[in-house]
Amino acid sequence: MPSNSIRYLIVPGWHGSPEAHWQSHWQRTLPNSARVEQRDWLTPLREDWVAELERCVASDPRPVVLVAHSLGCVTVAHWAAQAPQALLHRVRGALLVAPADVERSNCPEALRNFAPIPRQPLPFASQLIGSDNDTAASAARAVELGHDWGSEIAILPGAGHINVTSGHHQWEQGFAYLYRLQSRIERIARQSA
Repeated sequence: MPSNSIRYLIVPGWHGSPEAHWQSHWQRTLPNSARVEQRDWLTPLREDWVAELERCVASDPRPVVLVAHSLGCVTVAHWAAQAPQALLHRVRGALLVAPADVERSNCPEALRNFAPIPRQPLPFASQLIGSDNDTAASAARAVELGHDWGSEIAILPGAGHINVTSGHHQWEQGFAYLYRLQSRIERIARQSA
């Protein structure tokens, strides 16, 4: 169901997404894909990451679906909380995979400047996918964030942080969640037409 009229914007998390990561595979697979390339992947600054996401959304007038992982999910929430309305209207939806809980007690110091996490509903459709054994966010916390953001929520059993370390290289089954999100986007568009 990928659409040529939709642009897919890959929003990696801390350290970026290496070649073997599913986000890199999806970028090679999905038409009209681009990646948010942060200047500093190791010591992320919230303001810089949010500004780069905004620059990428603004750089192309086509409708966009965000495909975020980990700290990228929190970046999306921060951006949506302060973005100009004209740019928010370009975003049709966001796939939010394994959001990082930057408020947890054992959060790496480098990520703490992303706290607190915005809790208001996202102004576009979203699908959150978490895991019941993700060290970056408990299943309960992922569900809580999903409810706050107005996302449809799926918690996968034993999927870890849904990254290369947990064995998610191409993550073909993840496309089912992208298709579900796109179906929801199409339903919303029909209802508002």
